Amino acid sequence: MATIRRRGKSWFAQIRRKGFTPKYKSFSSKSDALLWARSEETAIDNGYGYQPSQGSTKITLRDILQKYREEVTVKKKGYESENLRLQRIQTEPICDLLAVDLTPAAFSSYRNERLQKVKPGTVKRELGLLRHTLEIAKKEWGVPIRNNPIDGIAFPKVQDARQRRLNEGEAEQIEVALNATKNHLIGPVVYFAIETAMRRGEILNLKWTDVCIEKRSARIRNAKNGCERTIPLTKKAVHILRYLPANGELVFPITGDAIRQSWKRLCHRSGIADLRFHDLRHEAISRFCEMGLSIPEVALISGHKDPRMLFRYTHLLPAQVNARIDQLTSELDEPNINRN
Repeated sequence: MATIRRRGKSWFAQIRRKGFTPKYKSFSSKSDALLWARSEETAIDNGYGYQPSQGSTKITLRDILQKYREEVTVKKKGYESENLRLQRIQTEPICDLLAVDLTPAAFSSYRNERLQKVKPGTVKRELGLLRHTLEIAKKEWGVPIRNNPIDGIAFPKVQDARQRRLNEGEAEQIEVALNATKNHLIGPVVYFAIETAMRRGEILNLKWTDVCIEKRSARIRNAKNGCERTIPLTKKAVHILRYLPANGELVFPITGDAIRQSWKRLCHRSGIADLRFHDLRHEAISRFCEMGLSIPEVALISGHKDPRMLFRYTHLLPAQVNARIDQLTSELDEPNINRN
């Protein structure tokens, strides 16, 4: 914001913006000062007529990403994964560019090169993270960026919605493999995920103070969407909790990395391909629907606010739907079909 104040018979206007050379001017009227200030601030926003101050021109994209990691990423729930993603991006040649040299063309080349190595969904997440980083740098840190260069490029189209559920026999294969697992918490975590549809992070953050065995409920505080919810627990989920020793703050005192490594070894031992831990959430939500729970009831458990997102996680088996139809409908007499 420009500062305008009276000095004797004239009006003094001052514009100071972090990362840019300050500008001052005096006017005979306040209206002229205001008009000049608005014009100059528009010039700063659009990158016309202003030069970055000395020092700010030496800032590279790598510097910006490092500052973002230290000041923004550390405050997020998904700190670990985002921090690793930013670390990886910092190794790219584009990070050697100065902030003033970042262009849509540079990020287009980055996008095309990354698409040769990883899936479109990964590239889309990286570009989204970079765009937010540059937006923060421009608006809050005074980095000399005229317009966010990523706004000018097309993001990859992503068509990677998964429909993976447990195939016939895979539940038994997992059970056999779990019997050979050394970590005694992996089995309870896997079964609890199938019974509750909770995300891995939600399971790891669950505390004993958030669980009520008598009411068969669990309170999820650190949900992905930022909203707390209390979910009902199945009898199997309660049985799992009764099995665990409540001698600490966390219900499942295990790290996310331990689960990742154990799940990888578990799938290898069981001979199951292309099954992610997050697919257990798909399995659980689909099972709840097959039980006959309504969409609002399933959303209460899963935490989805948008039914469209819930449908992405729901993949019903036709045989289960048929069984449900038979359960809800009474036997009907054969229709009198006129065969003449």
